Amino acid sequence: MTGISLPPLNIPGLLKQFGLRPSKSLGQNFLLDDRAMQDIVHAANIQLTDEVLEIGPGLGNLTRYLALAAHRIIAVELDKGLFPALEKVVAPYKNVRLVQGDILMLDPAGLMEKPDYLVVANIPYYITSAVIRHLLESGGHPRRLVLTMQEQVAERICARPGKMSLLSLSVQVFGNPQIVSYIPAEAFFPAPKVDSAVLRVEILPEPVIPAASLDTFFTLIKAGFSQKRKTLRNSLSGGLGIAPIQAENKLAAAGIDPMRRAETLSLEEWGKLCLVIPESQNPK
Repeated sequence: MTGISLPPLNIPGLLKQFGLRPSKSLGQNFLLDDRAMQDIVHAANIQLTDEVLEIGPGLGNLTRYLALAAHRIIAVELDKGLFPALEKVVAPYKNVRLVQGDILMLDPAGLMEKPDYLVVANIPYYITSAVIRHLLESGGHPRRLVLTMQEQVAERICARPGKMSLLSLSVQVFGNPQIVSYIPAEAFFPAPKVDSAVLRVEILPEPVIPAASLDTFFTLIKAGFSQKRKTLRNSLSGGLGIAPIQAENKLAAAGIDPMRRAETLSLEEWGKLCLVIPESQNPK
């Protein structure tokens, strides 16, 4: 697939033809750069038998490249106004099915014919966390994600202990993230204020935290980061509604210094904490 070039899509002209303007509220920035689109498809390592879920196809520029590489593309677009232009662009590609809707309101696996699908998306910065969590917690989750997002968000997702966050833990519990390329702001129309990165997440066969403990895990990390400047003793106490001494004892039982802060813990340490704080103590 790498090296194959399609005729450039005149994004400004297409918007003008259909009386459209990029929506700031939806975070619409349309990718123009041919090489960047080839890099995204290459990063996805798409086979001719693969199904691809594309989130936010916009005007279909990247969709065209995906259609040449995969068996079938399901492209989910939120903006109804883009649909006439999008339909025109992808009309020559008979293996593309367009779906109008909010991916957060849809069952991703239900859109696909089989499990083990791929996800390729240029997602608005403001829903990055919600989309990733939705994809990875749905049944029949994908085997790989390739996401174009704000560079700083991608770097946060790839963080190691010492700089962990709710976002990095929420992704790394399901898969291994890696930044595979960077895209400058001027590669988009209109150009955003920040550069972007292409993030590939290889999904693990099973989550790092056992499935039976995932609810506990997410409750604990939310509590731990609810007051991230405080020690775990105090943040877990406040977040879980338990006495500080009780939080301290639980942390000690897991072999974790109660005076540490949430961002310093590894996934494995959160897993140990899950074992000593039973579900019955987790507020819903």
